[in-house]
Amino acid sequence: MYEFTRNTKNPRATYTGRMCINFTPPTQQQLEDHFKVSAPEFEWKTETWQDYLAPAIIDTGDGPFAFMASYGFVPKRHLPAGKHLTTMNARAETIGQLPTYKRAWQQSQLCLIPMQAFYEPCYETGKAVRTRIGLASEEPFAVAGMWRGWQEQDGSTSYSFTQITINADHHPLMQRMHRPDDEKRSLVIIPREQYEAWLNCKNPEQARGWLTNYPAELMAASPAPLPSRKSS
Repeated sequence: MYEFTRNTKNPRATYTGRMCINFTPPTQQQLEDHFKVSAPEFEWKTETWQDYLAPAIIDTGDGPFAFMASYGFVPKRHLPAGKHLTTMNARAETIGQLPTYKRAWQQSQLCLIPMQAFYEPCYETGKAVRTRIGLASEEPFAVAGMWRGWQEQDGSTSYSFTQITINADHHPLMQRMHRPDDEKRSLVIIPREQYEAWLNCKNPEQARGWLTNYPAELMAASPAPLPSRKSS
């Protein structure tokens, strides 16, 4: 049903204080056991950074399935020369207005991004401490995302995704992340029992009903040193 273009020349992103710029995707076994979808025949990296390929889950009417997509709604190779645009995260407040996301949002091109954890900077010590955020149960989970397709020069079609973020100024866990004066933001964790409803939602305004903060007591955070390039 889909053709994929593999991009193996993505430089690893530099870790900064920006909203979630990398995450740990599930293993193939977790994708099949927890999310009940067949794993794509592709060996993805143990951590996902901008323009890396990672599994995403959609439902086009025949049930959910996983496919490989590039992290960042507009891959670097599709940007005009000299233009810099970061599209790994889309703000819920403007997702329906910004030209980059508007059409896909109106067409309800919703997806789930499965993962084991995502990473944020915590400044409670006075400097950025890379922090791993996941579920207290240590189970994999999925966050709300949006996908789109791209026509490549060789005639094939590739895919990309962005994660949707919301304000988290008052979230007991996520308000600890980022610089003290920064707005606090969070990815949207979709409860497991609502996966199907999210994937099949065709009303953008109804979709906003899922864009809420996940209960802090069901989440866990711990310091996580940046892995070496050899292990990524």
